[in-house]
Amino acid sequence: MKTYRLPQTDLVISRLAIGCMKFGGEWNNKPLTAALRTRTVKLIETACEQGINFFDHADIYTQGKSETVFGEALQQSPGLRDKIILQSKCGIRFPGSPFPSDPAQYDFSYEHIIRSVEGSLRRLQTDRLDILLLHRPDPLVEPEEVAKAFDELQRGGKVRYFGVSNHTGPQIDLLKKYVTQPIVANQLELNIIHAHMIKDGFLANQNGGVYAAADGILDYCRLHNILVQAWAPVANGKLIDPPKGVDADVRKTAKLVAQMAKEKRTTKEGIVLAWLLRHPAPVQPIIGTTKPERIIASCAADSVSLSREEWYALLAAGRGAPVP
Repeated sequence: MKTYRLPQTDLVISRLAIGCMKFGGEWNNKPLTAALRTRTVKLIETACEQGINFFDHADIYTQGKSETVFGEALQQSPGLRDKIILQSKCGIRFPGSPFPSDPAQYDFSYEHIIRSVEGSLRRLQTDRLDILLLHRPDPLVEPEEVAKAFDELQRGGKVRYFGVSNHTGPQIDLLKKYVTQPIVANQLELNIIHAHMIKDGFLANQNGGVYAAADGILDYCRLHNILVQAWAPVANGKLIDPPKGVDADVRKTAKLVAQMAKEKRTTKEGIVLAWLLRHPAPVQPIIGTTKPERIIASCAADSVSLSREEWYALLAAGRGAPVP
Protein backbone atom coordinates (compact mmCIF):
# COMPACT_ATOMS: atom_id res chain seq x y z
CA MET A 1 0.00 0.00 0.00
CA LYS A 2 1.41 3.37 -1.03
CA THR A 3 1.65 6.06 1.63
CA TYR A 4 2.08 9.82 1.73
CA ARG A 5 2.55 12.55 4.29
CA LEU A 6 -0.68 14.13 5.46
CA PRO A 7 -0.35 17.86 4.67
CA GLN A 8 0.17 20.15 7.67
CA THR A 9 1.35 17.20 9.82
CA ASP A 10 4.23 14.79 10.25
CA LEU A 11 1.93 11.78 9.83
CA VAL A 12 2.63 9.30 7.03
CA ILE A 13 -0.69 7.70 6.11
CA SER A 14 -1.87 4.88 3.86
CA ARG A 15 -3.98 5.73 0.81
CA LEU A 16 -6.87 3.73 2.24
CA ALA A 17 -8.21 3.79 5.80
CA ILE A 18 -10.34 1.40 7.82
CA GLY A 19 -13.63 2.71 9.18
CA CYS A 20 -14.32 1.00 12.50
CA MET A 21 -17.99 1.94 12.94
CA LYS A 22 -19.27 -1.67 12.91
CA PHE A 23 -16.47 -3.27 14.92
CA GLY A 24 -18.57 -3.26 18.10
CA GLY A 25 -21.50 -5.16 16.64
CA GLU A 26 -25.01 -3.88 17.36
CA TRP A 27 -25.98 -0.34 18.36
CA ASN A 28 -27.09 -1.23 21.87
CA ASN A 29 -25.67 -1.87 25.33
CA LYS A 30 -25.27 -5.62 24.91
CA PRO A 31 -21.80 -6.70 26.07
CA LEU A 32 -19.03 -7.51 23.63
CA THR A 33 -18.75 -11.15 22.65
CA ALA A 34 -15.74 -13.38 22.08
CA ALA A 35 -16.69 -13.51 18.39
CA LEU A 36 -16.55 -9.72 18.09
CA ARG A 37 -13.19 -9.64 19.83
CA THR A 38 -11.78 -12.30 17.53
CA ARG A 39 -13.17 -10.58 14.45
CA THR A 40 -11.65 -7.23 15.44
CA VAL A 41 -8.20 -8.73 15.88
CA LYS A 42 -8.46 -10.38 12.47
CA LEU A 43 -9.59 -7.15 10.79
CA ILE A 44 -6.72 -5.17 12.29
CA GLU A 45 -4.21 -7.85 11.34
CA THR A 46 -5.53 -8.03 7.78
CA ALA A 47 -5.40 -4.25 7.36
CA CYS A 48 -1.84 -4.05 8.65
CA GLU A 49 -0.73 -6.95 6.46
CA GLN A 50 -2.11 -5.07 3.45
CA GLY A 51 -0.21 -1.92 4.43
CA ILE A 52 -3.13 0.08 5.86
CA ASN A 53 -2.07 2.04 8.93
CA PHE A 54 -5.05 4.39 9.39
CA PHE A 55 -8.08 3.54 11.58
CA ASP A 56 -11.11 5.81 11.88
CA HIS A 57 -13.43 5.83 14.92
CA ALA A 58 -16.10 7.99 16.55
CA ASP A 59 -17.17 8.12 20.17
CA ILE A 60 -20.73 7.11 19.21
CA TYR A 61 -19.96 4.06 17.08
CA THR A 62 -22.04 1.15 18.42
CA GLN A 63 -22.43 3.25 21.56
CA GLY A 64 -18.72 3.19 22.32
CA LYS A 65 -18.24 -0.54 21.85
CA SER A 66 -16.28 -0.14 18.61
CA GLU A 67 -13.59 1.84 20.41
CA THR A 68 -13.68 -0.54 23.36
CA VAL A 69 -13.14 -3.70 21.33
CA PHE A 70 -10.42 -1.98 19.29
CA GLY A 71 -8.66 -0.91 22.49
CA GLU A 72 -8.74 -4.46 23.78
CA ALA A 73 -7.20 -5.67 20.52
CA LEU A 74 -4.43 -3.09 20.80
CA GLN A 75 -3.49 -4.43 24.21
CA GLN A 76 -2.90 -7.85 22.68
CA SER A 77 -0.27 -6.46 20.30
CA PRO A 78 2.43 -4.53 22.18
CA GLY A 79 4.02 -1.90 19.96
CA LEU A 80 1.14 -1.79 17.47
CA ARG A 81 -0.17 1.55 18.74
CA ASP A 82 3.01 3.33 17.62
CA LYS A 83 2.71 1.86 14.12
CA ILE A 84 -0.83 3.03 13.34
CA ILE A 85 -2.75 6.29 13.01
CA LEU A 86 -5.79 6.54 15.31
CA GLN A 87 -8.52 9.02 14.44
CA SER A 88 -11.78 9.55 16.27
CA LYS A 89 -14.69 11.97 16.08
CA CYS A 90 -16.98 13.72 18.55
CA GLY A 91 -19.94 16.08 18.56
CA ILE A 92 -23.03 13.89 18.01
CA ARG A 93 -25.32 13.24 20.98
CA PHE A 94 -28.09 10.67 20.77
CA PRO A 95 -31.55 11.20 22.31
CA GLY A 96 -31.48 10.68 26.07
CA SER A 97 -27.78 11.47 26.44
CA PRO A 98 -26.93 12.13 29.18
CA PHE A 99 -30.45 12.79 30.52
CA PRO A 100 -33.58 10.90 29.39
CA SER A 101 -35.34 14.07 28.26
CA ASP A 102 -32.46 15.31 26.06
CA PRO A 103 -33.21 15.44 22.31
CA ALA A 104 -30.81 14.32 19.58
CA GLN A 105 -28.32 17.11 18.96
CA TYR A 106 -24.86 18.16 17.89
CA ASP A 107 -22.61 19.55 20.60
CA PHE A 108 -19.30 21.35 20.08
CA SER A 109 -19.21 22.82 23.57
CA TYR A 110 -15.92 22.80 25.45
CA GLU A 111 -17.32 20.42 28.05
CA HIS A 112 -18.61 17.90 25.51
CA ILE A 113 -15.44 17.86 23.41
CA ILE A 114 -13.24 17.28 26.46
CA ARG A 115 -15.58 14.65 27.90
CA SER A 116 -15.81 12.83 24.56
CA VAL A 117 -12.06 12.68 24.03
CA GLU A 118 -11.48 11.43 27.57
CA GLY A 119 -14.00 8.68 26.89
CA SER A 120 -12.40 7.72 23.57
CA LEU A 121 -8.94 7.53 25.12
CA ARG A 122 -10.25 5.36 27.94
CA ARG A 123 -12.03 2.97 25.59
CA LEU A 124 -9.15 2.79 23.11
CA GLN A 125 -6.70 2.30 26.01
CA THR A 126 -4.28 4.83 24.60
CA ASP A 127 -2.85 8.13 25.81
CA ARG A 128 -3.44 10.04 22.58
CA LEU A 129 -5.43 10.42 19.39
CA ASP A 130 -3.43 11.25 16.29
CA ILE A 131 -6.41 13.14 14.85
CA LEU A 132 -9.70 14.34 16.33
CA LEU A 133 -12.52 15.32 13.96
CA LEU A 134 -15.56 17.37 14.86
CA HIS A 135 -18.50 15.33 13.57
CA ARG A 136 -21.58 16.89 11.92
CA PRO A 137 -21.66 20.70 12.23
CA ASP A 138 -23.25 22.18 15.36
CA PRO A 139 -25.48 25.18 14.46
CA LEU A 140 -24.92 26.47 18.01
CA VAL A 141 -21.14 26.23 17.80
CA GLU A 142 -19.21 28.84 19.71
CA PRO A 143 -15.77 28.60 18.10
CA GLU A 144 -14.12 30.18 21.12
CA GLU A 145 -15.10 27.07 23.09
CA VAL A 146 -13.77 24.77 20.38
CA ALA A 147 -10.48 26.69 20.46
CA LYS A 148 -10.27 26.34 24.24
CA ALA A 149 -10.86 22.58 24.00
CA PHE A 150 -8.35 22.13 21.16
CA ASP A 151 -5.69 24.07 23.07
CA GLU A 152 -6.20 22.02 26.21
CA LEU A 153 -6.19 18.69 24.38
CA GLN A 154 -3.08 19.52 22.37
CA ARG A 155 -1.24 20.99 25.34
CA GLY A 156 -1.95 17.84 27.34
CA GLY A 157 -0.68 15.61 24.53
CA LYS A 158 -4.09 13.95 24.19
CA VAL A 159 -4.70 15.00 20.55
CA ARG A 160 -1.98 15.72 18.02
CA TYR A 161 -4.00 17.14 15.10
CA PHE A 162 -7.54 18.29 14.42
CA GLY A 163 -10.06 18.19 11.61
CA VAL A 164 -13.77 18.13 10.82
CA SER A 165 -16.39 15.95 9.20
CA ASN A 166 -19.28 16.97 6.93
CA HIS A 167 -18.26 20.65 7.06
CA THR A 168 -18.50 23.34 4.37
CA GLY A 169 -15.78 25.85 3.58
CA PRO A 170 -17.43 28.74 5.47
CA GLN A 171 -17.98 26.51 8.50
CA ILE A 172 -14.29 25.65 8.49
CA ASP A 173 -13.36 29.32 8.07
CA LEU A 174 -15.42 30.19 11.13
CA LEU A 175 -13.48 27.67 13.19
CA LYS A 176 -10.15 28.79 11.74
CA LYS A 177 -10.82 32.34 12.87
CA TYR A 178 -10.47 31.14 16.46
CA VAL A 179 -8.49 27.89 16.62
CA THR A 180 -4.73 28.08 16.34
CA GLN A 181 -4.23 24.52 15.08
CA PRO A 182 -4.54 23.71 11.37
CA ILE A 183 -7.62 21.85 10.14
CA VAL A 184 -6.01 18.83 8.49
CA ALA A 185 -8.95 16.69 7.29
CA ASN A 186 -12.61 16.87 6.31
CA GLN A 187 -14.51 13.57 6.17
CA LEU A 188 -17.37 13.71 3.66
CA GLU A 189 -19.71 11.32 1.89
CA LEU A 190 -18.27 10.76 -1.57
CA ASN A 191 -18.59 7.98 -4.13
CA ILE A 192 -19.46 7.53 -7.81
CA ILE A 193 -23.23 7.88 -7.24
CA HIS A 194 -22.90 10.52 -4.51
CA ALA A 195 -20.51 12.91 -6.22
CA HIS A 196 -22.08 16.30 -5.49
CA MET A 197 -18.72 17.78 -4.50
CA ILE A 198 -17.31 16.88 -7.91
CA LYS A 199 -20.39 17.82 -9.94
CA ASP A 200 -20.46 21.16 -8.13
CA GLY A 201 -17.49 22.22 -10.23
CA PHE A 202 -19.24 21.94 -13.60
CA LEU A 203 -22.95 22.35 -12.77
CA ALA A 204 -22.65 25.85 -11.34
CA ASN A 205 -24.99 28.28 -13.12
CA GLN A 206 -26.71 25.42 -15.01
CA ASN A 207 -30.47 25.33 -15.48
CA GLY A 208 -31.93 22.26 -13.83
CA GLY A 209 -28.71 21.74 -11.93
CA VAL A 210 -30.36 21.76 -8.51
CA TYR A 211 -29.05 19.06 -6.17
CA ALA A 212 -27.61 18.77 -2.67
CA ALA A 213 -25.47 21.92 -2.55
CA ALA A 214 -21.78 21.11 -2.26
CA ASP A 215 -20.75 24.74 -1.78
CA GLY A 216 -17.30 24.29 -3.33
CA ILE A 217 -16.15 22.01 -0.51
CA LEU A 218 -13.74 20.00 -2.62
CA ASP A 219 -11.94 22.99 -4.10
CA TYR A 220 -11.86 24.64 -0.68
CA CYS A 221 -10.11 21.62 0.82
CA ARG A 222 -7.61 21.51 -2.03
CA LEU A 223 -6.83 25.20 -1.65
CA HIS A 224 -6.21 24.85 2.08
CA ASN A 225 -4.32 21.51 2.07
CA ILE A 226 -7.14 19.74 3.90
CA LEU A 227 -7.31 16.00 3.25
CA VAL A 228 -10.68 14.84 1.91
CA GLN A 229 -11.69 11.56 3.52
CA ALA A 230 -14.52 9.74 1.73
CA TRP A 231 -17.04 7.91 3.85
CA ALA A 232 -19.39 5.38 2.18
CA PRO A 233 -16.84 5.13 -0.69
CA VAL A 234 -18.59 2.09 -2.25
CA ALA A 235 -22.08 3.49 -1.54
CA ASN A 236 -22.75 0.93 1.20
CA GLY A 237 -22.09 -1.88 -1.25
CA LYS A 238 -24.55 -0.71 -3.92
CA LEU A 239 -21.73 -0.37 -6.45
CA ILE A 240 -20.37 -3.84 -5.68
CA ASP A 241 -23.50 -5.99 -5.38
CA PRO A 242 -26.53 -3.76 -6.05
CA PRO A 243 -29.55 -4.98 -4.06
CA LYS A 244 -33.01 -5.40 -5.53
CA GLY A 245 -34.94 -2.18 -5.90
CA VAL A 246 -32.06 0.19 -6.61
CA ASP A 247 -32.66 2.61 -9.46
CA ALA A 248 -31.53 1.96 -13.01
CA ASP A 249 -28.58 4.37 -12.89
CA VAL A 250 -27.08 2.60 -9.89
CA ARG A 251 -27.50 -0.79 -11.54
CA LYS A 252 -25.96 0.55 -14.76
CA THR A 253 -23.02 1.98 -12.85
CA ALA A 254 -22.45 -1.29 -11.00
CA LYS A 255 -22.49 -3.12 -14.33
CA LEU A 256 -19.83 -0.79 -15.75
CA VAL A 257 -17.74 -1.27 -12.59
CA ALA A 258 -17.95 -5.05 -13.00
CA GLN A 259 -17.00 -4.78 -16.69
CA MET A 260 -13.94 -2.63 -15.93
CA ALA A 261 -12.89 -4.98 -13.13
CA LYS A 262 -13.00 -7.92 -15.52
CA GLU A 263 -11.05 -6.06 -18.20
CA LYS A 264 -8.38 -4.96 -15.74
CA ARG A 265 -8.32 -8.30 -13.92
CA THR A 266 -9.00 -6.69 -10.59
CA THR A 267 -11.83 -6.47 -8.06
CA LYS A 268 -14.98 -4.38 -8.24
CA GLU A 269 -13.90 -2.68 -5.01
CA GLY A 270 -10.61 -1.87 -6.70
CA ILE A 271 -12.36 -0.02 -9.52
CA VAL A 272 -14.74 1.94 -7.30
CA LEU A 273 -12.02 3.04 -4.89
CA ALA A 274 -9.53 3.74 -7.68
CA TRP A 275 -12.06 6.25 -9.02
CA LEU A 276 -11.68 8.19 -5.77
CA LEU A 277 -7.91 7.76 -5.64
CA ARG A 278 -7.68 9.10 -9.22
CA HIS A 279 -8.81 12.53 -8.01
CA PRO A 280 -5.83 14.81 -7.37
CA ALA A 281 -7.30 16.36 -4.19
CA PRO A 282 -6.21 13.74 -2.84
CA VAL A 283 -9.06 11.64 -1.47
CA GLN A 284 -8.60 8.96 1.19
CA PRO A 285 -11.42 6.36 1.10
CA ILE A 286 -12.62 5.10 4.50
CA ILE A 287 -13.47 1.40 4.07
CA GLY A 288 -16.30 0.39 6.39
CA THR A 289 -16.29 -3.39 6.09
CA THR A 290 -16.11 -6.10 8.76
CA LYS A 291 -14.94 -8.79 6.35
CA PRO A 292 -11.20 -9.40 5.93
CA GLU A 293 -11.71 -10.53 2.32
CA ARG A 294 -13.34 -7.18 1.50
CA ILE A 295 -10.34 -5.35 2.93
CA ILE A 296 -8.07 -7.37 0.65
CA ALA A 297 -10.36 -6.77 -2.34
CA SER A 298 -10.38 -3.03 -1.58
CA CYS A 299 -6.60 -2.83 -1.44
CA ALA A 300 -6.49 -3.81 -5.10
CA ALA A 301 -7.31 -0.15 -5.77
CA ASP A 302 -3.76 0.78 -4.85
CA SER A 303 -2.50 -0.80 -8.09
CA VAL A 304 -5.41 0.11 -10.39
CA SER A 305 -4.84 2.88 -12.92
CA LEU A 306 -7.87 4.60 -14.47
CA SER A 307 -7.52 6.73 -17.57
CA ARG A 308 -9.20 10.11 -17.82
CA GLU A 309 -11.75 8.54 -20.18
CA GLU A 310 -12.52 5.67 -17.79
CA TRP A 311 -12.91 8.08 -14.89
CA TYR A 312 -15.40 10.22 -16.82
CA ALA A 313 -17.29 7.16 -18.03
CA LEU A 314 -17.87 6.14 -14.41
CA LEU A 315 -18.87 9.71 -13.49
CA ALA A 316 -21.40 9.80 -16.33
CA ALA A 317 -22.83 6.43 -15.33
CA GLY A 318 -23.16 7.52 -11.73
CA ARG A 319 -24.98 10.73 -12.52
CA GLY A 320 -27.08 9.16 -15.28
CA ALA A 321 -25.87 11.67 -17.88
CA PRO A 322 -22.66 12.85 -19.53
CA VAL A 323 -21.13 16.15 -18.55
CA PRO A 324 -23.12 19.08 -20.01
